[in-house]
Amino acid sequence: MMRCDVISLFPEMVKAVLGESILKRAQERQFLEVMTHQLRDFTHDKHHMTDDVPYGGGGGMLLKPEPIFAAIEKVNALRGNDIRIIMPTPQGKPFDQRLAEEFSRESRALVFICGHYEGIDARVNEGLFLEEVSVGDFVLTGGELPAIAMIDAAARLLPGVLGSAASIEEESFEDSLLEYPHYTRPFEFKGMQVPEVLVSGNHAEIKAWRRRHAIINTHQKRPDLLSDAVLTFGEREQLNLLNESEIA
Repeated sequence: MMRCDVISLFPEMVKAVLGESILKRAQERQFLEVMTHQLRDFTHDKHHMTDDVPYGGGGGMLLKPEPIFAAIEKVNALRGNDIRIIMPTPQGKPFDQRLAEEFSRESRALVFICGHYEGIDARVNEGLFLEEVSVGDFVLTGGELPAIAMIDAAARLLPGVLGSAASIEEESFEDSLLEYPHYTRPFEFKGMQVPEVLVSGNHAEIKAWRRRHAIINTHQKRPDLLSDAVLTFGEREQLNLLNESEIA
């Protein structure tokens, strides 16, 4: 089972998304466990303040360190001192499919600290053994959406969650390639037809077509991925021809 804890000022936001569709079923079938923790519950003043103005001036508010440390202490006790702490932030290492796979295999509970406002007191980073992870070079209003995205990306890789191992093996970023184009009924729509090979029943030719078009798709949309792709000599030749045709 993949175990996750989300420390947040808006835990209902997390519950709303993770309580639907595939992730809801994953939790019901005990492939995934997600616990949310309201950060305000770990304050000790009558107003339950979790933020304050930054030293040195400047706009915005910062999350205070005390409630975050208290929340981590509680989660750590609940999880038997067996946790891996993740803090979503644009300053972190990029989240990608490889890290999603790593999270899906993690035996420790994944604990996500969701920031808000201008950020989090730097002593949280200094005093906790945590990992900063980024879902992209942009700024969001809080860490809840990145945490949800990372949980989703990892949980769908758990055996039994999607129901078909083949659907995972053939999707984007496997082998550092994007997926090939997909088609369904009707065969013809607005003058556009499904490629004949896909209805031929020849599984070897279908497999070859999909592989070829996965390479073409990656070349057109994310050529940066191809440097890590494992390609045969013939596939590299195909790629060279694509590059030459563009130059011509």
